[in-house]
Amino acid sequence: MEILIISGLSGSGKSQAASYLEDIGYYTVDNLPAEMMVKFAEFCVASGGNYNRVAFVYDLRTGEPYTKLLDALETMRSSGINCRMLFLEASAESIVRRYKETRRIHPLAGKERSIAQAIQLEVEMMRPLRDHADFIIDTTAFSTGKLRSELLNIFGTQSDRMGLNINVLSFGFKHGIPIEADLVFDVRFMPNPFYVPGLKNQTGLDGDVRDFVFSFQQTHDFMEQLEKMLSFLLPLYSEEGKTVLVIAIGCTGGHHRSVAVAHKLAEYLAGANYQVTENHRDISR
Repeated sequence: MEILIISGLSGSGKSQAASYLEDIGYYTVDNLPAEMMVKFAEFCVASGGNYNRVAFVYDLRTGEPYTKLLDALETMRSSGINCRMLFLEASAESIVRRYKETRRIHPLAGKERSIAQAIQLEVEMMRPLRDHADFIIDTTAFSTGKLRSELLNIFGTQSDRMGLNINVLSFGFKHGIPIEADLVFDVRFMPNPFYVPGLKNQTGLDGDVRDFVFSFQQTHDFMEQLEKMLSFLLPLYSEEGKTVLVIAIGCTGGHHRSVAVAHKLAEYLAGANYQVTENHRDISR
């Protein structure tokens, strides 16, 4: 059994961290006093494996001395439980900005104490816990995706690290750009099979249409540049923690050019060992 204590400074991202850990199988409990953690751990052990990974969020709201948490940690570890602590922190400037954005009040701020003073006080109060932490993450420069990626690297299993899932989606501009698209590429500059006798009623999944679309040098040049761009971008998206990326390829109606290019792109990405799904939104319209 594994228990993870998530602690740290107010505004450093503890709630987000708990949510991400919950996504990978942790049972999370927020604002639980230290003595109740020990009782909960005993219950989990007695449950016969129903709660193998548990994360407790512990911060100022408990209103108790931090020595109680350190005592609880020692008690759980001495009973054979794999108990570790994650401490999150961030720069004072970053925390101030986050509180201003959310319009929340720092738990130590008040009429006689500014938020900057509250942050400094909390840093001093939390120092004993930081000194006992197994992992310390500074979230100052982290996006939410980067925090998720960091937590997966530390606490995730191989199955949790599924990598980047790519959905290659063809569409027709006359039906609107897909709202879920992350990257949109317009292939209406390519010659249109719609105006070629015998191809109008076929789609980009048919060999004759694909042969026509890829019979032009500009199509090959476009694919070469697109593949080069994606080979640069996709590892960066993965590093940032993005798990799903929608690449939308559009032509006028979504029947011919966009379908052919999307199909070719999906084949390329699958060959590059990415997890790829291929969809054609407007092919039957």
